Amino acid sequence: MYRYDETDRALVMQRVEQFRDQTRRYLAGELSEDEFRHLRLRNGLYQQRFAPMLRISVPYGLLESAQLRKMAHIVRKYDKGYGHFTTRQNIQLNWPKLEQVPDLLGELVEVQLHGIQACGNDTRNITADYLAGVAPDEHTDPRPYCELLRQYITLNPEFYWLPRKFKFGFTGAAVDRAATRTNDVAVHLVRRVDGAIGYRFFVGGGLGRQPLLAQEMNPFVPESDLLRYACAVLRTFNRFGRRDNIHKARIKIVLREWGIERFRAAIEEEYAKIKASVEGDELLLLPEDIERMRGYFTAPDYQPVSEAGADVVALAARDAGFAAWIKRNVRAHKAPGYRVVFVSLKAPDHVPGDCTAEQFEALADICDAYSFGQLRSTYDQNLILADVAERDLQEVWRRLAAVELATPNIGLVTDIVSCPGLDFCGLANAGSIGVAQDIYRRFDTLDAQYEIGAIRITISGCMNGCGHHSVGHIGILGVDKHGEEWYQVTLGGSPGNDAAIGERIGRALARDEIADGVERLIRGYLELRCDEDETFIECYRRLGMAPFKALLYVNESEAAAA
Repeated sequence: MYRYDETDRALVMQRVEQFRDQTRRYLAGELSEDEFRHLRLRNGLYQQRFAPMLRISVPYGLLESAQLRKMAHIVRKYDKGYGHFTTRQNIQLNWPKLEQVPDLLGELVEVQLHGIQACGNDTRNITADYLAGVAPDEHTDPRPYCELLRQYITLNPEFYWLPRKFKFGFTGAAVDRAATRTNDVAVHLVRRVDGAIGYRFFVGGGLGRQPLLAQEMNPFVPESDLLRYACAVLRTFNRFGRRDNIHKARIKIVLREWGIERFRAAIEEEYAKIKASVEGDELLLLPEDIERMRGYFTAPDYQPVSEAGADVVALAARDAGFAAWIKRNVRAHKAPGYRVVFVSLKAPDHVPGDCTAEQFEALADICDAYSFGQLRSTYDQNLILADVAERDLQEVWRRLAAVELATPNIGLVTDIVSCPGLDFCGLANAGSIGVAQDIYRRFDTLDAQYEIGAIRITISGCMNGCGHHSVGHIGILGVDKHGEEWYQVTLGGSPGNDAAIGERIGRALARDEIADGVERLIRGYLELRCDEDETFIECYRRLGMAPFKALLYVNESEAAAA
């Protein structure tokens, strides 16, 4: 992983001291709320319902054991004993005290973490495939390119006051595991038949109000031109993005209002200008630039198969709990004798994405012992041990289970993605966590989950869509009606290669109706599917909305039939 040099450390520490002085002046009444607002946002600090919320950037979701131990210390000292992993691979703290935040940020610097540009109208944390570097289907590791772009755009004054927030997502594999097209810009690394590496750029995505998937702008930008093309996109947005209406300020609105041809032409025109300029020469990535960055992302010292391997099938045959975990939470690895282990943050009666101080510490120990000292976060609020030797799988399972991190439900009905909702967020209209837990309890047996199979349920407490409801197979959006919590349901969304925005099915359901409604959808699907291998999303796409609408609104259906 990338590690700070002296310039990085000095810069981030200077930011902490600047914010310390800004916080002091605000608390002393020397800065107004409006003046302080932009300063705190660009250091990752929101004001939520009950307390400030600090968002900590985790570039492309990569963490090391020292950072996990520091997080355990921080959540004990500055919060209520836990942190929350988000759908942008970040960590959020929901209860820090404003006067302590500068000290908290100072401690983060010690382990190369920060909150810079985690909020505000700037470029946010860059996300990437959580299996980067280890996936068998990957042709190019995207993380060096993420880091090159991150260093260019972070604190770049030209992109520090954009019309609205701006997000990049990267993948270099056949399977899109980063929900890339939900971002303002999706960068797919590609290899031509002659071996040349380039980028397939998609632009104009975004969830929240008026969700839209990013559309292809350029099928092959040369490897050397990553910064040039990204700069062209950002400048086009900075120039033409709407600043008169916060709800229409995203780049997706420019795409929607202009149409794809005019939009693409504007970006390509800006790209041509950059290439022809002196600045374009400065933005050109040289082979040595790319190789230098690749040097930070070399493969671990994998052991030979004879030392790393184990008879996993035989071990699983003797232990049903271990077998269930292997089936759902363990994936193939490109290195013989190794596996990828998913760490579920979706245990029964737990908040999706939350991680306690004790769990942070346990994960740090497990990483050091069994996964080369590193951990990854995913966009669906789980974690990954990317490099576990097969001979260590059973011990890793035992140690994860001891801290409630081995629930065998990855990709199943209880692997629910949820924003914090009304329990914490000042923007939310309705609760999310309670709804997730209610649905979880309907399907908490493994037999029920395995019968249902792969399904993606996502919940957001407001239109901002932090819970990715627009791309859930079943998406749930909390809305306010005269001070009461109601929930709209969308069906058919998907974040991956088959990316789609879900379709709203009909009227909203009341808080006491929503879990029952979701249960009817899922149990009805089991009757509707053509065979046990047909997934929920496949069944929905085959049959369309009508039979599912009848399941959700069963009372209306009965009344109509009568």
